[in-house]
Amino acid sequence: MKAVDSSRNFSNAHDVLDRVFNNTYNGIAIVNLDGNWLKVNQSVCDLLGYTRWELFNMDIHNIIYAEDLGVHEEKYEKLITGKIDKYRVKQRYFHKNGSILWVLIYVSLVYFKEGKPYMIWQFNDVTNRQKNQDKLKAMLNVVQEQNERLTAFANIVTHNLRSHAGNLSSITEFLEEDFSNQKDNEHLVMLKKAVDNLEETVSHLTEVAKIREIEPSKLESLNLYDYVEKAMYNIIAMAQNAYAIIYNEVDEGHFVKGVPAYLDSIVLNFLTNAIKYKSEERTPIIELTSIVEDDFIVFKIKDNGLGIDMEKYGDKLFQMYKTFHYNEDAIGIGLFITKNHIESLGGKVEVNSEVGVGTEFSIFLRNAL
Repeated sequence: MKAVDSSRNFSNAHDVLDRVFNNTYNGIAIVNLDGNWLKVNQSVCDLLGYTRWELFNMDIHNIIYAEDLGVHEEKYEKLITGKIDKYRVKQRYFHKNGSILWVLIYVSLVYFKEGKPYMIWQFNDVTNRQKNQDKLKAMLNVVQEQNERLTAFANIVTHNLRSHAGNLSSITEFLEEDFSNQKDNEHLVMLKKAVDNLEETVSHLTEVAKIREIEPSKLESLNLYDYVEKAMYNIIAMAQNAYAIIYNEVDEGHFVKGVPAYLDSIVLNFLTNAIKYKSEERTPIIELTSIVEDDFIVFKIKDNGLGIDMEKYGDKLFQMYKTFHYNEDAIGIGLFITKNHIESLGGKVEVNSEVGVGTEFSIFLRNAL
């Protein structure tokens, strides 16, 4: 049996590790507990723009961005006391050419054969990623600021329009009183109709302006079945007049995250639409169900009404003032507001429909359980 030269094996292993250390793509450095460089590979030199000799003869703190000098402290204490065996920090460094680098540093503690602890620092250049994140953050700040300005503008406009519309309505009433013999005057009738239309439009715009994305902390846990029962009770006369049959198969144990006023409006709007757009060729049947899908409760309203030509109107279905049937009560605002209510609660709405067969709306609402 051949004798094994352990010292030679150790030397070979050391050579291999040394080659890995020097030739790896990412920067690696051995640093003592005082934070001084002991050994660095070429990738560290390439990253920072300094030679090994320059790095060994400088204080590392001189090339660290001043605000980032203390980022290691808390985690370093936990590392040397044994509470953690490694950590990660993001730190800015000055390149030799004066530019600023964002570096992700992975730090771990090692002990060499003499038993003295050292730190291994692994450097990963994330400058481009950080710049993209900063750009995205700046864009989001701009969007938020623009939204706040638009909200303020919408509030001012709707308030002023409401005031002017109210004034015009009052003036019209005064004219009717002062010229009672002219009530049937064509121009006065047209003026009154125009003012009524203006007030209705302002009312719609006011409702749209009120819609806001709701903070998750302000959402309540609401029993969907209870809200459906309430909506059915509120439209009982409308359903009876249309001879509509409504099946409430919503799971009584399904709770959604929402705002009471919004959920009331959502359920009521879809339910009344299902009755309003019934087919004259058959008895209206409306089925209300709910299922769990991922993080959502999917509330489904299925009817056997007129149906919608999705190829023709699918992309316009939820737009403001868009109508698709010759219903004298249709003004094209309900679905627009309802969709916005759903989205403000963190949900979405999908629709399947076929002309002459019926429509099924699927409302995805956040599961509260």
